[in-house]
Amino acid sequence: MASTYETGCIQNVANFETLISYITAFGTDYNPSKNSLTIPELQKILSESKVSLSTVNVAFSAHSNAASARESAFEPLSKLVTRANNALKATDTTTQVDDSAKTIVRKLQGTRASAKLTDEEKKALEAEGKEVNQISTSQMGFDDRIENFDKFITLLSSIPNYAPNEEDLKIASLSAYRDSLKSKNADVLPTEVQLSNARIARNNIQDKPLTGLVDIAFDAKVYIKSVYGATSPQYKQVSKLAFVKQKK
Repeated sequence: MASTYETGCIQNVANFETLISYITAFGTDYNPSKNSLTIPELQKILSESKVSLSTVNVAFSAHSNAASARESAFEPLSKLVTRANNALKATDTTTQVDDSAKTIVRKLQGTRASAKLTDEEKKALEAEGKEVNQISTSQMGFDDRIENFDKFITLLSSIPNYAPNEEDLKIASLSAYRDSLKSKNADVLPTEVQLSNARIARNNIQDKPLTGLVDIAFDAKVYIKSVYGATSPQYKQVSKLAFVKQKK
């Protein structure tokens, strides 16, 4: 729905510009008493609408770049955690420590402690009177993964025997990587805010009742119908131009 509306906003502006071109060609026949329907006012709305589209595009690009940079930063995390966990297993750790590490790793990688039951398996257990309540342990949100990675590093830091020779598996390197993930994640938030605000401003210009682009375009078309008639070629020129508002 969001992408459809984005396209609709662009089409609204394109159709509004076309509408103004037809109106301009009508010459002195187009002479509305309502000030908001005059050509200078229509051109003003068109200009504001174009600026708002451009602002959204700039904000979208900034957000897309920040989000892509975050995705790239998080991409090595799963394999790195697996390697660090294997390095931990290679030391003389207790079963309890191994289990604690395994639980955190599962959360970081979005895997389950047990295989997900099929519908048939669930029905069979329910038929035996057994309660079926499989809750996903996946915590794959960026904030969740940073938090669980921090817990993993804290666990490794508490184990004296965890002292790998591989540079990227050392506590200092893992901690530096965690901090870089925090930074990349934090970089996305302001771009989300800017994009959201840009869309709100654009939508307000287009969708505001009575004075927005969509309602003004509708009123202009109705005025043209009143001047030339519903079956006139002039009205047919503009009647096909569609203008849509965002669905609430």
